[in-house]
Amino acid sequence: MYAEELSILISMKDFFERMIKMPIYKDKKRGTWYIVTRYNDWTGKLRTTTKRGFKTKMDAKNYEIDFTEMKNNSLSMTFGSFVKIYMDSMQNRLKENTLLTKQTIIEKKFLPYFKDKKLCDITPKDVIYWQNEMMKQTSKKDKEFSPTYLKTVHNQLSAIFNYAVRYYGLKDNPARIAGCMGKETNREMQFWTKEEYMKFSKAMMKKDGVFQAFEMLYWCGIRLGEMLALTPSDFDFEKKTVRINKSYQRLHGKDIITDPKTAKSNRVVQMPDFLADEMQDYISRFYTIEPDERIFILTKSFLHHEMDRGCKETGVKRIRIHDLRHSHVSLLIEMGFTAVDIANRVGHESVKITYRYAHMFPSKDEAIAKKLTDIRGGAFDEQKES
Repeated sequence: MYAEELSILISMKDFFERMIKMPIYKDKKRGTWYIVTRYNDWTGKLRTTTKRGFKTKMDAKNYEIDFTEMKNNSLSMTFGSFVKIYMDSMQNRLKENTLLTKQTIIEKKFLPYFKDKKLCDITPKDVIYWQNEMMKQTSKKDKEFSPTYLKTVHNQLSAIFNYAVRYYGLKDNPARIAGCMGKETNREMQFWTKEEYMKFSKAMMKKDGVFQAFEMLYWCGIRLGEMLALTPSDFDFEKKTVRINKSYQRLHGKDIITDPKTAKSNRVVQMPDFLADEMQDYISRFYTIEPDERIFILTKSFLHHEMDRGCKETGVKRIRIHDLRHSHVSLLIEMGFTAVDIANRVGHESVKITYRYAHMFPSKDEAIAKKLTDIRGGAFDEQKES
């Protein structure tokens, strides 16, 4: 039995050696080393790539070993090599901005600690050491990372190990065993009352485009990215509606239009009459504009600047731009609309509205108790009569 297993292992070794050939050469002009890699891809087709810039022959040899282990799906590959496999698999599964965020976290938070460690050798102790280092670090503004951010970063690391467990046979997820760092906390929710917004909006009226942008954010409760993606074709002024089916992002110096945040975010929002009139007037004053051209060519930083200016002029407290969405929700709660009505309008699940804004909804506890008293009393009277 042992001889048979040994024979199989030798055959597999010969197969992989034939499958991956990596001659190492010296670049005499540059004084560095390079490798020419020939391997069969997953379709069986022969591929050739060249990797240059190794300072020593040993560096090139180490790359050869790691590349071979990666192609053989060996858990002896380094964390850095496995991350490349992981990110390739995520390429068509995630939105571009989500992918960029993940890549940034990997490069800045994970690779400095785990890049050259073999995947199978990373232990819960290593993760705990990494957590301690993360909790010591500070942001560019010299502030400690928030518990929510630390939890997010840890979850990203755990997701990579989960992928290795599920698809590559890694025995355990060391990040899960080590336990999470940080915790999810709800930031203090700030919002403007209708009176505060009206006061602020007066300072915006002089700037065409800026005023309408804030009007859409406050009176429709849409997200900033959703507002910046709006085009003339999204408006139906006969029905006084606006269609939300995309979001704007600025990534790597390019304007990117993506799908909205969630499937629930695809919706049609009914505008109040005055807002429909304002937007129709605004769009009509464009000299030339195509139906699919963006109507708000504004940057996030510019809107932040305008918000600073408006708050300073009017004395209204400064809130985040995203808090205009909270302001819209709080206004609708005050007007007596249900969590389901509000969720449909702002593109949320009703359970999230109930959870996040529970403290704003008027308490019905006394009314509930009275109803229960009436029901219990009536049932008791019926029982006595029978």
